[in-house]
Amino acid sequence: MLSTFLASLFFTPTTHSFTPKQYLQSDMDELIELLDANGQPTGQSCLKSIAHQQGLFHASVHIWFYTTNGQVLLQKRKHTKNIFPGLWDVSVAGHISFGEKELISAIRETEEEIGLTVNEKDLKYLGTSRHKNEHANKLIDFELHHLYISLLKAPFSNLKIQETEVAAIKLLSIEEFKAELRNNSTNYVPHGADYYSRIVNAIQKALTTN
Repeated sequence: MLSTFLASLFFTPTTHSFTPKQYLQSDMDELIELLDANGQPTGQSCLKSIAHQQGLFHASVHIWFYTTNGQVLLQKRKHTKNIFPGLWDVSVAGHISFGEKELISAIRETEEEIGLTVNEKDLKYLGTSRHKNEHANKLIDFELHHLYISLLKAPFSNLKIQETEVAAIKLLSIEEFKAELRNNSTNYVPHGADYYSRIVNAIQKALTTN
């Protein structure tokens, strides 16, 4: 079963060395909202760079796109990214801006990162996933991911990546994706076995009900 082999995966967070000044120069900063221990917005704003330096809890969106023939869209993170540079990751992801609703953030990030316009009805909400990754020089990424899946209706050739954030995109069949997670997990952002199992299961269920 998928959950069986995914449960056997072990991901080791990558360690990077850079100073706070380098962090601000190498990754786009933005104003985000801090969360309380229950994942609720506090109304307190903070720069993303500060949140990462101090390990403050904040929110992001993850949108996984899939095709009618059972392929998953993946993006490769730019090598200049401070967190997991050069690794394959979720189709679209980004921080929720201060005062922004999760769904609006998901729509905005999709247009920014892959040049695709989607609406509220295109996005199926799966819930949240909490992750904390500790890196070198006190960089701690403590996030509550709001998870979505969506059918990719546009041709792959029509997608336009945000070159400052995304190095490349590709489509893999679900079976190829599962094999990659099993055999080449170090090429992927270490979201964890439960996370990936949840996403794959949701996509497979959506394919059988559409």
